[in-house]
Amino acid sequence: MRVLGIETSCDETGIAIYDSELGLLSHVLYSQIDLHADYGGVVPELASRDHVRKTLPLIRQALEEANCTAMDIDGVAYTAGPGLAGALLVGASIGRSLAFAWHKPAVGVHHMEGHLLAPMLEAEPPAFPFLALLVSGGHTQLVDVQGIGQYQLLGESIDDAAGEAFDKTAKLMGLDYPGGPLLAKMATQGDAKAYRFPRPMLDRPGLDFSFSGLKTSAANVIAKAGRSEQEQADIAASFQQAVVDTLVAKCERALQQTGLTRLVVAGGVSANTSLREQLAALLQKRGGQVFYPRKEFCTDNGAMIAFAGHQRLVAGQQQDLTIAVQPRWPMEQLSAL
Repeated sequence: MRVLGIETSCDETGIAIYDSELGLLSHVLYSQIDLHADYGGVVPELASRDHVRKTLPLIRQALEEANCTAMDIDGVAYTAGPGLAGALLVGASIGRSLAFAWHKPAVGVHHMEGHLLAPMLEAEPPAFPFLALLVSGGHTQLVDVQGIGQYQLLGESIDDAAGEAFDKTAKLMGLDYPGGPLLAKMATQGDAKAYRFPRPMLDRPGLDFSFSGLKTSAANVIAKAGRSEQEQADIAASFQQAVVDTLVAKCERALQQTGLTRLVVAGGVSANTSLREQLAALLQKRGGQVFYPRKEFCTDNGAMIAFAGHQRLVAGQQQDLTIAVQPRWPMEQLSAL
């Protein structure tokens, strides 16, 4: 089965074609970073309009790169949520309409399930069951994964997610949008022990996260610190270490609680080098394995949507002609395959 995947949940337009036998045939991505940079964050209306302009040309490009025509596509998958309502509607409308015109089935994909399954695109995919740490944009979640659609949420952020904390702290430091990757790059030149930031919610039981207080602590330090490059690098390194320590500690706690030995880490923050190093050390100590998508598939992309949609289409799931999206959509509501 050959599936066209469409991702338009936020500020990146991702298109890909996945084949059951040949794997990923093509994937193209357009980022709106330059469009939103002047505003310091994503402007939903501008994001939706840009998806309208870019989605169809990118679909044509993906088809061309895969050496396919519309007749070669057996199904269409599009992100149906969670995300920005207007942006989601663009992809859903185009995806459902193309499927109707081509007389093919269509399926709406859960954005976070796409991230969770992204490591399955690699040469050595993880086997079920596993623990998943999803750190994407506004989400930080720990999930017990027994199979596709068999998800138990163990913990999540009760306020700012890790990615939001990175971006907001970077903005306080005067870094350009999106600031999270720039802060991580700056941290490589700093001393992670220069400032002592809190490790939120590690002093209480449970697997939930909270990064709002850490962001406030960083804001206070930034306001009092000097503006030298070294001081800024030290703040970045110390802040990053606090986030990474918190994520790693909660992963260790979840592994102990569940008895699982495999950990999947996905989403934009999963590309963070420091996080990868510490999680690798943790899993090595515990005799387990950690899996990631390749870095180009850590952020939003069409490949993960095409793959996740493929799994559900092959299982016989498909949408009716209704075009519907869910800006808020708990992953535990998904049906098991």
